[in-house]
Amino acid sequence: MIESVLLAAESSADVGFPALTSLVVIPALGALALALVPAARVEAHRLIALLATVITGAISVWVLLVFDKSDGGFQLRSDDPTVWVESLGIRWDLAVDGISLFLVVLTGILFPLAILGVMPEHSPKNYYAWIVALEAGVMGVFLTLDLFFFFVFFEVVLVPMYFLIGRWGHGNRVYAATKFFLYTMFGSALMLVGILSIVFISENATGVVTFNILELAEGQHWGQTAGRWIFLSFALAFSVKVPIFPVHTWLPDAHTEAPTAGSVILAGVMLKLGTYGFLRFGLFLFPEASTWFAPVMMILGTVGIIYGAVVATMQKDLKRLVAYSSIAHLGFIVLGTFAITTEALTGSVMQMVNHGLSTGALFFLVGWLYERRHTREIAALGGLQKTAPIFAAAFTLVMLSSIGLPGLNGFVGEFLILLGAFVANPWITSVAATGVILAALYLLWAYQRVFHGPADGENAEMEDLKLSEGLVLLPMLALIVFLGVYPKPMLERIEPSIDALIAHIDRNVDDWTEPTADVLAPADDHGEDDHGDDEEHGEEAE
Repeated sequence: MIESVLLAAESSADVGFPALTSLVVIPALGALALALVPAARVEAHRLIALLATVITGAISVWVLLVFDKSDGGFQLRSDDPTVWVESLGIRWDLAVDGISLFLVVLTGILFPLAILGVMPEHSPKNYYAWIVALEAGVMGVFLTLDLFFFFVFFEVVLVPMYFLIGRWGHGNRVYAATKFFLYTMFGSALMLVGILSIVFISENATGVVTFNILELAEGQHWGQTAGRWIFLSFALAFSVKVPIFPVHTWLPDAHTEAPTAGSVILAGVMLKLGTYGFLRFGLFLFPEASTWFAPVMMILGTVGIIYGAVVATMQKDLKRLVAYSSIAHLGFIVLGTFAITTEALTGSVMQMVNHGLSTGALFFLVGWLYERRHTREIAALGGLQKTAPIFAAAFTLVMLSSIGLPGLNGFVGEFLILLGAFVANPWITSVAATGVILAALYLLWAYQRVFHGPADGENAEMEDLKLSEGLVLLPMLALIVFLGVYPKPMLERIEPSIDALIAHIDRNVDDWTEPTADVLAPADDHGEDDHGDDEEHGEEAE
């Protein structure tokens, strides 16, 4: 299966345009341009950021249009072994498949909307530079097939988000930014140990150093025990990034104190670095360990669903309520990922995109509400449906999407997750399904308190949705409805890659053989006989 994926990637590489490299390089160049432009040129800062993100978004849509929906392998591959350190097996190797495709498109759409939707309160040059640099890092995570570059991009995104929260956030922003940074750095440090471990084990078995996940997954040279421990190092880093209960405590603080654009990007794409990491690197590199840990991960996902929903119900701050709702929704994605069935995995990929659209839109609306009323306290709001009916209508549509109402995008992903997870574990899934009811409870109750009832004081004078704000929301609202009514274009591009992933997992789990001590021994001994043995074992590994 790995060989067919490699062939498919090679056949899709020659399109005459380095589209995937451009998705990383253009926002990086935009950030560099912003760094070089004088701070006094205020009118140029937003224009450069918009130009970089709009071009990146247009290229991501082009990638969607040329993507071959019948091909479950990697496409549009940009593989240049001469870039960086070939002797260490580090290559600039980018590709896209059905699992990463829509996350790339979502990233391309959300960043220009985040720039259009909110103006910074101060220091626009630095603000826009950090946002555009963040887009380059996120794109790199979703596109790279090289573990070295994956780790670099995975870490690079921390710096822009740290400064966005710490400098342009609200309230206790420095504490929230520091907590976010320390949590994610701790998990990533363990993942680095795991990355180096599988690279060294593979080198000992084959005599070749490589960070390429396709080559590492093909060999599976680590033993069962080593594979499970290394998987845990990856899983902890991804769990913090998602985040999964109980390593979730940084998220409500980060969301609450972050600026509106930071919250939109954090919920829309940054949290997906963890869920995507489980799919691309956890399940693909460690199929046996993933299957072995699956029941535990499904339980943790279910705990996150229930816990996030219950705590969201008790929140007094509207933005903090949406933050806890993200923990619940991401719990569904984790549940579907480790159910390891076609329906559940397909639903998980869909729900990553759906959550980015619905929760991103909710954070836009909450941010604009705060600009008008200078408070997010639910008790201080009320009757807004009378004074801002268009604002209330937009909030209603997005809220119903988040609940999972049939006909909107949230329903399709959650339904597929529950359907596929029920096959894997009916008892865990039955408990997780109550999260759908709880989501309706806390969101409808919050909506009732904020938008219904009498409009007193400043609530009676609140401005309705502006035309510029409506134009920012329009693409997200259109996608919420379109993907709910007609999800086929999305499903038919995701499923072939999911089928290929499940086939890879089944093959490696069913045919698992423990590597022998000779295979795990260093491949570069100086003795003549040992060298012959190494060649023999290399042939067996192939």
